[in-house]
Amino acid sequence: MRTISPNNWVLSSWVVSIFLILPVIAIAVQSLAVDTALFDHLWATVLTDYIINTVQLVFLVLVFSALFALPSAWFIAMCEFKGRKQFQWLLMLPLAMPAYVVAYIYTDLLDFAGPIQRAMRAVFQANTAVGEYWFFEVRNIYGAALMLSLVLYPYLYLIARTAFLEQGASLFQVSRTLGLSPWQSIKRISLPLCRPAIVVGLIFIGAEALGDFATVHYFAVNTLTTAVYDSWLGHGSLSAAAKISMLMLISVVGLLSLERWQRGKQQFYHKSSGQNLRLKLNTRWATIAFIWCLLLIAAGFFIPVVILIDYAIQYFSGWQASLWQVLLQSVWLALSVALITAIIAILFVYTQRLTATLSSAIPLRISTVSYIMPSTVLAIGILIPMTFFEISINDYLVALGFQPPGLFLSGTVFALMFAFAVRFQAVANGVVESSFLNVSPSLDMASRTLGKSYLYTLFFVHLPLIKKGIFTAVLLVFIECMKELPAALLLRPFNFDTLATYIYQYVSDEQLEQAAFAAILIVLAGLIPVIRLTQTDKLKSD
Repeated sequence: MRTISPNNWVLSSWVVSIFLILPVIAIAVQSLAVDTALFDHLWATVLTDYIINTVQLVFLVLVFSALFALPSAWFIAMCEFKGRKQFQWLLMLPLAMPAYVVAYIYTDLLDFAGPIQRAMRAVFQANTAVGEYWFFEVRNIYGAALMLSLVLYPYLYLIARTAFLEQGASLFQVSRTLGLSPWQSIKRISLPLCRPAIVVGLIFIGAEALGDFATVHYFAVNTLTTAVYDSWLGHGSLSAAAKISMLMLISVVGLLSLERWQRGKQQFYHKSSGQNLRLKLNTRWATIAFIWCLLLIAAGFFIPVVILIDYAIQYFSGWQASLWQVLLQSVWLALSVALITAIIAILFVYTQRLTATLSSAIPLRISTVSYIMPSTVLAIGILIPMTFFEISINDYLVALGFQPPGLFLSGTVFALMFAFAVRFQAVANGVVESSFLNVSPSLDMASRTLGKSYLYTLFFVHLPLIKKGIFTAVLLVFIECMKELPAALLLRPFNFDTLATYIYQYVSDEQLEQAAFAAILIVLAGLIPVIRLTQTDKLKSD
C-alpha cells in the first residue's frame, strides 16, 4: 500500500510556509528599490512628524491598556469581592467592539456639538468653550489612544489574569507577613513574576495600535500607517509604501528583540498550590474594585452598544439589498479563509508531529511571523509579488500577441483572501497545535503498528479527537476576518465591500447612524468567540 512519506509532508509544509512568508520577503526587497523620490520628499517634510506621532500613540496605548488591564486582572485573580465571578468574563466583552466605532460614538458624545457639552453650556449659560467653561478635546492623539485602549486592553487582561492565577495568593500573603505593604508586595512579587506574560500582551497591543488606520484617520492623527495608505492609494508609489512598511516592521521586531535582551537570563519559577486562596478585600477596596471593573465594562462595551442599538432603532429602514450583499460577501470570505487556515494549520502541526525535527518545526514557526505585522504593512507586502507576477505574465502574453488578462490576482478577491490567510494563520496554528498536544503519541504508534498510513491516522484517529479545537480555530479566524479593516481597504476589488469597510465608509462620512445595524452585526459576531472563551475560562479560574 502506497503512502505519503514524512519527507513529502515536510516538503509540503515548507512550500506553504514560503508562500505565507513571501510578503515579509517582498517588503524587504522592495524597500531597497532605487525609486526613492516620494520617500525622500516625505522624509524631508512630514515623515519625522509621522514617526513621532506613531511612537507617542503606541506609548500612550500601552500605558492606558496597562492602567486598565493590570489592576482589574489582579483584582479578579487574587481578590474576593462582590461581582468578581461576573466581572471575570464581562471584562472581555470590549474585544467584540471595533475601535473606530467606539471612536465615533465617543466623539459624538464628547465633542462641542455633543449632548454632554450642550448640557454644560446650558448649566454655565455659556456660548463657547473658550474662557466660559473647560472641556477636554477628544479629537487628538490622546483621544485616539484612549479609544484604542478601551478595546485592546482585554488582550492584556486575559494574559495577566492567567499569570496571576498561576501564582496564587500564597506568595502575596507571605510577603505581607514579612512586613511589606500591599503596594510593595504587588511591585516586588506579583508584577516581576508576571513580567514575561505582561510584556507579551503589551507587544501584541502595541502591534495592533501600530497597524490601526481607521481610528487614527478619523481623529486626524497622522501615523506611519496613514503614510503607507496615502503613499499607495494617494500617490501610487508602491516603493515608498514598502520603505515605510519596512520601518514599521523593523520597529516591531526591534521591540521583541529589545525585550528578550533586557530580560536576559532572568527566570522565575513558582508552582502554585492546588487551592487558590483569594484575599478578602475590606469594604473600601471591594467598592473600589467593583467600581473600577464596572466603569471599564461600561466604557468599552455597554455604552457603545446601547448607543448603536438606539441608532439602529431610529435609522433602520429594513434590510437593504446592499447590506444583504455585503453581509453575504463578508461571511463567505471569512468562512473560506477560516477553513483554509485550519487546513494549513493541520498540515503544519501534523508534519511536526510525524518527524519531530527542526526542519519540520520551522514552517510552523515562520508562518506565525506575519501575525505581528500591521495589516497595512502586510497588504503592501502582498501587493508587491502579486503585481510583479501580473506584470510579467501580461508582458509575456503581449509579446506572444495575446490579450493580457490585467490584474487577475491583485484586482480580485483572491488578494484579500491571501492577506487574511497570512494575517491570521498564527491564530489557527496556536489552537490546532494545543489540540494536538492533548492526543497521546501512543495512538500514532498503535495506528502504525496496525499498518495504517499517516493519512489514514490523521483522518480517522486525530481529526475526530481534535474536532473541537478545529472548530474553535475556524471560529476565531472567521471573527478576525469579519472585523479586519486596514488590509480590506487596501486590497478589496472594485465594488466589493466587507462589513468592516461598509461601516468605515459611513464613519468617515460622520454617518455611523446609517450603518449602526451593520455595526451591531459585527459586534454580535465578535461576541461568539468571547462567549466561547468565557466557557473554558470560568472552569480555569473558579
